[in-house]
Amino acid sequence: MDNLVSVDLIAPNEWQRLRTIRLQALSESGHAFGGTFETESAEDETAWRAKFEKNDYLIASVDGVDGAMMYIEVLNGDFGATCWIGGCWSDPRFRGKGLMRAMFTFIDQQDKDWKVQGLGVWTDNFSAIAAYEKLGFVKMGENTESTRKPGKFYQRMIRKSTV
Repeated sequence: MDNLVSVDLIAPNEWQRLRTIRLQALSESGHAFGGTFETESAEDETAWRAKFEKNDYLIASVDGVDGAMMYIEVLNGDFGATCWIGGCWSDPRFRGKGLMRAMFTFIDQQDKDWKVQGLGVWTDNFSAIAAYEKLGFVKMGENTESTRKPGKFYQRMIRKSTV
């Protein structure tokens, strides 16, 4: 039997749900993010709620268990991007179950300025680059050095909504 995948656009009062999955992501795949477990685990409720002032957050669940997350920041970005996708992560137990695809389908169906999505991915994260390409992202521009992790480079990628 197929598992039920759902996607939620969460609200600031769900900050603990965001904190839980974000800290899981930083603990399991800290190398993939600009932030650190040490810094973000020390943040209080006010700091977590403040994150919602700049970003929207999606959490995908399998049979009611949170398994993936991302944030969406509305902006006028490079290569025509109308929003920036970040913090993408899925729990290894749920990889290959379509959670990222479900979140991008959700994005495509919203009446928001999310029609051209941009993101940055570390140039050495080959599995993430391949996954984003399967979702319709295309590499754009030159590799760019991280301001948060000097010496590490990211590749910008762009995707246009399919709707």
